[in-house]
Amino acid sequence: MFSLFLVLKFIHILSAIVAVGLNISYGIWIFRAQRESAHTAFALKGVKFLDDRVANPAYGVLLVTGLLMVWAGSIPITTLWIDIALVLFVALVVVAARFYTPALRDQIKLVEAGDTSSAAFTQLARRGQTLGQAMGVIVLAILIVMVFKPHL
Repeated sequence: MFSLFLVLKFIHILSAIVAVGLNISYGIWIFRAQRESAHTAFALKGVKFLDDRVANPAYGVLLVTGLLMVWAGSIPITTLWIDIALVLFVALVVVAARFYTPALRDQIKLVEAGDTSSAAFTQLARRGQTLGQAMGVIVLAILIVMVFKPHL
C-alpha cells in the first residue's frame, strides 16, 4: 500500500506547500508593515526568520525528495521536465542567495538604525518587491512544469 515513492511524494508536496505558502505570506507581512511603520522591523525580521528557518529548509527538502523520487521511480534524470525544473530551481537559489537575502538583510539594518524613510530604504524595499515577484514567477514556472510535465 505505501511505497517509498508515495512517501517521498507526500513529503515533497508537503514541503512545496510549506515553502511556497510562506513565500506568499511575505508580501502580506511587508504590506502590513508599510501601513504601520512601527511594525516594520518586526515584519522584516519575521520574514527573514521564516525564510531562513522554515521556507529555505523546505526548499532543500523539495530538492532532496525530488531527486530521491527520480531514483525510486526509475525516472531518467535527463527527462525534459525534470531538467527544466532543476535549471529553474538553480536560478531560484541564485536569485535568492545573491540578491534577495542581501537586500532584505540591508533593509533590516536600516530599519534597526531607525531609517525607514530614506531613499536607500525605499530603494531596498522596491528591490525586495521586484526580486520577490521574480522568484514567485520562477516558483510558478517550476509548479507548472511539475504538474504538466512537458515533453518534446
